[in-house]
Amino acid sequence: MNEFSRAAAVDRVERLVEAVEAGPMPVPVREVWVYGDVALGLDPVSRLDVYLTKDLLFGRDGDREEEFVESHGVQGVGKTVSAQWADEHPEFLRANHSGHAAPEKCLAAHLLGDDEPVHLEVCNTGFENNVTQRLKGARARENYEQILDPRGVCLWVDGTRSEEAFEKLREGDLVFPTLSDALGMLGMDTEEAETAAAAVREFRERQQGPSVRGDVV
Repeated sequence: MNEFSRAAAVDRVERLVEAVEAGPMPVPVREVWVYGDVALGLDPVSRLDVYLTKDLLFGRDGDREEEFVESHGVQGVGKTVSAQWADEHPEFLRANHSGHAAPEKCLAAHLLGDDEPVHLEVCNTGFENNVTQRLKGARARENYEQILDPRGVCLWVDGTRSEEAFEKLREGDLVFPTLSDALGMLGMDTEEAETAAAAVREFRERQQGPSVRGDVV
């Protein structure tokens, strides 16, 4: 799959929200946003960008960690990801390079298909706050590829779905500025905003299939 029609993209996000609602998830999910092409009403959508705001577990079932080390070779189950979830969905258990359960990778394995063009952003802070944090970091390092496109739409918060937001996505009724203009509203001058927007577009065009990024702020 190389792209979605707009209708298919919105349907795909709706199925993702339904999966979050049905639970359990590796970590508690508080918000689901979309941003980029689908929020702009493009048709087709070349890549679907989804943002999840999650909570941290803080070791609620840490006494079960050794059990999963022995059975799956993964540390941190019950501490960084839910042991209940791992019991029900062991096939989606994923670890980082150090062998510890990685919440963002577990979420991606659970929620995304193997070949669909979907990018998942996972962070413990809300979309708007992370847009600001990522922009500061990108400017400080002059690594504009890591900017988070600020043109987002919140679809689901703490169990409540925004039917109005879904309807506007389906109709392509949301109005946003260009990416460079949006970055200008966040404090960039015109030249920097255009350079940054081009870097974001070029980075995005190089991505294929499902991808995931996890942040802790």
